[in-house]
Amino acid sequence: MKRLMIVSVVALAAISVAVTAAVAKSNKGAANADACVLLPDSKSSVRWETQDRRYLAQNFKRAGVSYSIVNAEGDAQRQKSQADTCLANGAKVLLLVNLDSGSGAAIEAAAKAKGAKSIDYDRLTLNGSSSYYVSFDNVQVGKLQGSGIIAALKAKNGGTIPKGTPLALLNGGPTDNNSTLFKNGYVSILQPYINSGTLKKVSDQGVPQWDNQKARTIFEQMLAKTGNKISIVAAANDGLANAVVTALKAKKLQPIPVSGQDATAQGVQNIISGWQSGTVYKPIQLEANAAANTAIAIIKGQKVKTNGSVNNGQRNVPSVLAKPIWVTKANYTRLFTDGFLKKSDVCIGTYKQYC
Repeated sequence: MKRLMIVSVVALAAISVAVTAAVAKSNKGAANADACVLLPDSKSSVRWETQDRRYLAQNFKRAGVSYSIVNAEGDAQRQKSQADTCLANGAKVLLLVNLDSGSGAAIEAAAKAKGAKSIDYDRLTLNGSSSYYVSFDNVQVGKLQGSGIIAALKAKNGGTIPKGTPLALLNGGPTDNNSTLFKNGYVSILQPYINSGTLKKVSDQGVPQWDNQKARTIFEQMLAKTGNKISIVAAANDGLANAVVTALKAKKLQPIPVSGQDATAQGVQNIISGWQSGTVYKPIQLEANAAANTAIAIIKGQKVKTNGSVNNGQRNVPSVLAKPIWVTKANYTRLFTDGFLKKSDVCIGTYKQYC
């Protein structure tokens, strides 16, 4: 028994040494991470983990730049702690997808104090101190959504829109500046129809943290308030669009024009089955490549190529803006040929019949 205890103690000591060595190696790797990517969550959209992470990693590896990619899972304080860890470990550049502009600005201020640069990735940080902003033209995203559902509504009604057609706006997270930009875009398309009385805006609400479950509750409340009389919905992304679709199906209502964004597999399934008018395809690879290349240029002391600027409330931030694409039932297969989605992820189960 005594001999067994001695062997066990020796074994535990060996394991302890191995773990300590592994941790030391991990910390050493983190200390060499010149670029630190701060992702927001994996709930509002699957893109952050399925698309952005892999493309950013590919670019950093190809350039021989050390990097760290972490996800705050919707917790602003956690994201701040992750940023502090990156900065303490010597990060030269932070690529930030903020959860809100207040916490984002605090992270960027901390980076600036440490002599590190910040890049607003996908979401602009209002009143922040980022050196660059890399995203899509988000007002154009909204315009594509607005134009898309108007076209679908006209097609459904033989080329015209009945007077007083009830419209609902299901907007993104109120603390996300992108939500404002998307809304500015689709409202710019819809407002003339509202002004003329062709469309009647019956509901207009944002969804806290882009939470899809809350979105369904909010839309169900919209339906209850209007006696189920909603005929067109500007939904800010595919997750919110699916909340609309799910609520309509639960009440055994017919499909109506609904917009989306992110070109998710679920969004495309709703499109090909006739429940969603379209989605905004933002080739994430283009955005991720641009963001990674911007960070790499900063780290290597090279010139950053920009193609515009966006005002963050205090100043114009040099920007790299990519063009979004409206995807419908007519051109959704482009997502497969581009390698953005796999056909096997979309054309499965009950949706196989639509492909």
